[in-house]
Amino acid sequence: MLRAQSLRARIFCGLLIAVATLGLASCHSADYYYYKFPQYTFANRPIPPSKLANRVMVSVSVNGTTGALPILDAKRDIRNNIENTISSFAISGYGSGYPNLILNFPEQVRGYVYSDLLGDISVVDYSKESASATGGKFPARSSSLAVPPGFTHVYSAEESIGQLGIIDNTTGRTFSLIIPNVYKVSVNTGDTVVLMMVRNSNSIYRLVKLNDNQFATANLATAATGAVDCQPFNLPVYCAVPVPGNYDRPIGAYFSLDGATAYILNCGRECGGSTSSVTIVQQGILRTDAIPTAPPPYPSPVLSDIPVPGGVTTALSDGTTLYVAGQQLLPDGLFTGYLSTINLASAITSPSTAVTGQYGISDGTHTKLLFADDNTLWIGSQSCATGERAKLKQNYNCLTRFDLGAKTAQIIPKVTPGGATTVPYPNTNQNLYYYGDLTGLCWVQGLHKMYTAYGGQVHAFNTADGSEIDNQFITVQGTALDVAYLDAVTNAAN
Repeated sequence: MLRAQSLRARIFCGLLIAVATLGLASCHSADYYYYKFPQYTFANRPIPPSKLANRVMVSVSVNGTTGALPILDAKRDIRNNIENTISSFAISGYGSGYPNLILNFPEQVRGYVYSDLLGDISVVDYSKESASATGGKFPARSSSLAVPPGFTHVYSAEESIGQLGIIDNTTGRTFSLIIPNVYKVSVNTGDTVVLMMVRNSNSIYRLVKLNDNQFATANLATAATGAVDCQPFNLPVYCAVPVPGNYDRPIGAYFSLDGATAYILNCGRECGGSTSSVTIVQQGILRTDAIPTAPPPYPSPVLSDIPVPGGVTTALSDGTTLYVAGQQLLPDGLFTGYLSTINLASAITSPSTAVTGQYGISDGTHTKLLFADDNTLWIGSQSCATGERAKLKQNYNCLTRFDLGAKTAQIIPKVTPGGATTVPYPNTNQNLYYYGDLTGLCWVQGLHKMYTAYGGQVHAFNTADGSEIDNQFITVQGTALDVAYLDAVTNAAN
């Protein structure tokens, strides 16, 4: 009898061990299944500590003085892991405040986060999911920041003190050029052309890097080149040189995909000028190593000027068409948003007929343009509640989905102010018809999603139809300022 009981006990214990082993194996199998990476990752990218393959990083201001960089799983639209054993993921080592700008370079497996509060730049290593405050710091807040993918330089337009700040990572030195009211700076991918714009002005300046000991003093360099400033005074290295052309409140530059031309974005009436347009200029004449041999007049880089009645504040090209977003002034004194299309094949030879379409989009100051899945283009803006659409009690939200095939625009989320249709997931302002400013935009490539920092919170949308994804599991604590897709195939996803 005792032997039989002992045998039954041993069998029972064996079954318990088998069940426990199976359970452990199942847990391991589930974890392996949910977070499985291929044997050879894209471009040999390292597997990150979070084991997430589709990461969206959010820059967050927790209380106005403290910042954080949480990471979301954009495949599953959650902020925790699938087993819920890890409640959240974040970039370690980040400690700056109010991170209002992410410069995202997934091809280089890194990014740069600028803090408007402290004026510093943190470098984020995507493979390690860690940050370090090694990007540099400027003496004043940056109204515009430009970094080429190679991180050879950092350029900062510091409007409050009228300086262009330069961090030269090739030499470890920093420089400041005096350009009163400079507020925009743009650099091409190769870091060979740097352009600066001045607020309430029609002037554009380009950066010139002098040869070693070419001029003994800044006075000699300025006199010889016609520059507005050269620094440092003894043995100058950089100068700011005027760019010839008839511009109208230039606000930025978009560089062509082939590296031959640049498109100067003339803001016009929206920025206090007269006519919005796109001026096409040659990049070769504007290179930093193209040193003037005599003061002005310089050879003009202008190839053509294309009037764009719908307004110009941001642009994006697919190689054949230049898409331009901006606002047009209406007779009632209010502005309204438009997307304009420019045929690049005729942009130089027939500028007066190069604009092929004009489509109504969200009002506001347009700063975001991004291609996405399902043949769509997404446009983001800020301060949308003061335009024509709000006056007419139309949908005045700050995000537009544009169908490139059908040539139709859809303002998102789809609501009717004062009506029964409201925003799906209101922000803390509890406005049922308006999310607020669109400050961050990234395309989750291949998953048919667009993630946004919209009205201070994270909102995600399906690119197929513009519908919003339930954001209860991707909301963040604090104010969402920007977003970046870390695992994109190209830098063009942000």
